[in-house]
Amino acid sequence: MPEDMHSTKPANGEVTSGNLASITPFFIVENLQVSISYYIERMGFQLDFQGPEGDPFYGKLSRDGIGIMLKAILPNVLPCPNHTRHEWARWDAYIYTLDPDTLFTEFKQNGVSFVKELSFIDTGLWGFEVADADGYVLAFFRLRDE
Repeated sequence: MPEDMHSTKPANGEVTSGNLASITPFFIVENLQVSISYYIERMGFQLDFQGPEGDPFYGKLSRDGIGIMLKAILPNVLPCPNHTRHEWARWDAYIYTLDPDTLFTEFKQNGVSFVKELSFIDTGLWGFEVADADGYVLAFFRLRDE
């Protein structure tokens, strides 16, 4: 096989070996429009699509090559972030960022709800944790020696 069949180049420009280049978490939300607005207005995401037309109940947002899917199911099917089931399992998404300091400043200026502010959020992980409109916790980090 040609060498380019063994590597992919995701939106962030980094070359990876293998066939997989990204993953998109799919969160159940209480109110689709409220959740979409939070990601756009506070976290700088863009809306890629929502549907079906006329009565949308799902959508996809993206920023810098990562995506998040949101879906409102029924009024009695509510969001269930990991930490609500297991306190020690606090992250619903784990997002590697090249510059957590700059992203933290941007999010802070936009009124994002922080679970943990900029610090070592775990051993060797420099970054922060945010909660979205439905309580899902997203960890934004980079590897760094303490």
